[in-house]
Amino acid sequence: MHWTEVAEDSSSFTPFSSSEGETELLLPKLPMLPKNYSTAAKIFSEEKSDEIMKLLGDVRLNALVLGTSSGFIEIFAYGMYKIATVTWIAGSCRSLCLSSDLKSLSVITEVSISTDPERVITYTQLDTSLLSNCLPEVTRMARKFTHISTLLQYQKLSLTCMCEAWEDILMQMDSRLTKFVQEKNTTTSVQDEFMQLLLWGKASPELQALLMNQLTVKGLKKLGQSIESSYSSIQKLVISHLQSGSEALLYHLSELKGMALWRQKYEPLGLEVTLIEDSVNAVGSFILKSNELLQVIESSMKNFRAFFRWLYVAMLRMSEEHILPELNVNKMSQRDTVFVADFLSEHFNEAPELYDRKGKYFNVERVGQYLKDEDDDLLTPPNTDGNHWFNFVQNSTHLKDSPLLFPYYPQKSLHYVKRRMEGIIDLCLQKPSETIGKSISQAFCMPLYRVQKREPIPVSLELPSLWNSKSSDLHYVVFTMPEQSPSILYLLRRSTDSSRCINNAVLGVEFGSKMEFNEESQCSCLDACFYDDETLAVVLKEEKERVLALLPLSSVYADNDCVEEFSWDTSRSLIDQSSNIPVQCAFFEKQVRVLENMKAQHVAVNGFRKISCVLSSNLRHVRVFEMDEDDEGEIDEEEDHESQDTNGTQKELEESIDCQDVSAISDITQETEENSDVQDESISNLEMSDA
Repeated sequence: MHWTEVAEDSSSFTPFSSSEGETELLLPKLPMLPKNYSTAAKIFSEEKSDEIMKLLGDVRLNALVLGTSSGFIEIFAYGMYKIATVTWIAGSCRSLCLSSDLKSLSVITEVSISTDPERVITYTQLDTSLLSNCLPEVTRMARKFTHISTLLQYQKLSLTCMCEAWEDILMQMDSRLTKFVQEKNTTTSVQDEFMQLLLWGKASPELQALLMNQLTVKGLKKLGQSIESSYSSIQKLVISHLQSGSEALLYHLSELKGMALWRQKYEPLGLEVTLIEDSVNAVGSFILKSNELLQVIESSMKNFRAFFRWLYVAMLRMSEEHILPELNVNKMSQRDTVFVADFLSEHFNEAPELYDRKGKYFNVERVGQYLKDEDDDLLTPPNTDGNHWFNFVQNSTHLKDSPLLFPYYPQKSLHYVKRRMEGIIDLCLQKPSETIGKSISQAFCMPLYRVQKREPIPVSLELPSLWNSKSSDLHYVVFTMPEQSPSILYLLRRSTDSSRCINNAVLGVEFGSKMEFNEESQCSCLDACFYDDETLAVVLKEEKERVLALLPLSSVYADNDCVEEFSWDTSRSLIDQSSNIPVQCAFFEKQVRVLENMKAQHVAVNGFRKISCVLSSNLRHVRVFEMDEDDEGEIDEEEDHESQDTNGTQKELEESIDCQDVSAISDITQETEENSDVQDESISNLEMSDA
């Protein structure tokens, strides 16, 4: 995994910044999702909204590069949108580094040969010049697709909140009526039973038992309150969140379509107008289905209010309880009576085919079917017979399949239309990554060395190490050949522009007799990584001691004219040509740390914060150092190191659990016990003198 930020070029992003400002002016800010629903929805709550916007706040492009053990490489713009996919890399990816100018990608792979127990470590440089040449277009496209991906997540979480607002208690009416049909002994239908209660105010013994014993007055009141609360919450989520997100999606897709129509700029990146138009139509269908759900909610709330108010009064009369004056049925308007009659005639018809599908005869509650994540058709689709516009479109040969009208799916649920929209938009988003991935080619490949199979160690802690120098536009590879020449550290560098050649492409660095901290011993390099563009951090082993040091590259590449140029033979492994690689001796001018009482093995650094972290070979002990340039760290003799460690002038932060730490703790404990004994003895002497 590697994260890189594109080198700043203000001239490329000035027009793009102005267009981003126009988007903020024309598009209203999305409302925050309520926090009392799903925990996943909290990422769009008020506390987290600023963090989401920070991901999109920087106009400059940044990219996350991921490599897999199967050789797949994927590049994600802003860490969210996939802009390139490479599938033909041989071996397992161990390390990656994308140059800040986006011209090339360095890859370290480990290739296993079935007939050979050894593994070949290979360096490959991929040409990604399409990203560099079309940087403004890639940035604009990535920003748009990132906005779209974020909005899709927002829509998904909004729908999740709607599903959580819908409660299972709303299904009680359907289950109780189904049980009533199965147990009643009369031939009268359920609809007729309730119609008689509405018209004559009298209920059959079976219906009265259903209402008073199973549904109950208290249960009916609770059911009515649940329906009112649930429907109101869903209605607010649809209006304020779902429709707002859909409108924002439609806006960004329309802008993306305009970009795709500029074929000279965006066609090489894989933007296709037809796929974007399909995405626009899919979002339009989702908006139509959302409006349909709103109509169903509004109609259901109106009918349920009238129905429950009438049934509640009827049940109070059956139980001979006191009826409040404001609930008196005589005060029901003719309009309310018509609502109840229509509600009974539409919702209380027995449907045997529904029982075969869902195990119930009724579907009184109509909102929940829109929130079911199923491929089946709606149990009770909306009645379009009286819709003049729908009938006009269906009867018109020109409008029925017109691309100017959004397709409408009256038989499908909101979840189904949402999943269809996501699939079409995902197909639109994947096309550029495939096109850009196909444009990436291999510019250079060289097998470096071979390693034996050994105990598993985290790949991120092993050499080779990659680095991109932004100041000189160079790729660096730092590695060792432990079986061939353990005392030599090799530096391979190539230009990010694969067409440009550089001198001293491969160079060896030997840490030997000229090192200042010891003049007689030979050293082997255990680990190395770049501290910054001009400095290399290394962990060296000298007999029984381990040393952390910073090596300036200027001391390695100072005598370029005196070093014989290495001639490549790409048909052979680099280890087979190691005898021809020129070797330089290293000189340490500053920043040397002797790692006492620690078997240091790995190093990780942050040159911006001037921090170095050393990890022991058993991966348990850690030491952190402040590598300040102004630190008095230029030491000539080992005794000076010891004196500095004793006086505490060296800025060292140690986080290790060593045996010495345990012994030090025991010494402190023992000393504390001795001091307490002395104090007890002195107290006893004082008491005797007082006596």
